[in-house]
Amino acid sequence: MPRTALVAARAADDKLGKDTVVLAMGDLIGGVADAFVLTSGRNERQVRTLVEEVEARVKRQDGTAPVSIEGLSDATWVLMDYGDVVVHVFAEETREYYDLEHLWSGAPRVQWREARTGEAERAEDGTAEGLSLAGPGDPSRLPASEGSR
Repeated sequence: MPRTALVAARAADDKLGKDTVVLAMGDLIGGVADAFVLTSGRNERQVRTLVEEVEARVKRQDGTAPVSIEGLSDATWVLMDYGDVVVHVFAEETREYYDLEHLWSGAPRVQWREARTGEAERAEDGTAEGLSLAGPGDPSRLPASEGSR
């Protein structure tokens, strides 16, 4: 799992991004990206704040800037392309409409919250061994609104 995905997820979570999820995309999309990070904000202002925080934190901790950022003008779905990681920051209604979690339901969810402490602290120093991946039938794949947060 690329460190950028974990840093981005934590940054979004720290700015109160709703239902932040990291999906291990692997070969599901033909090697285009190793991970998707999905999060949402309650309104346009929070979406912009989330994008700014993810960009700043990834730059500070990883030294990486996005290759491109799309959708910032209307801030309903902002896509931040880091090459191996794509961060999707949605307005809540837009996220519900496109439902990428359902579209990519075959992608394992990375338990990135565990990476804050214990064995997965290795992710902080650039390694990601020790992170658990939740498979399609795993109960930890439930949306945060169903109690996984």
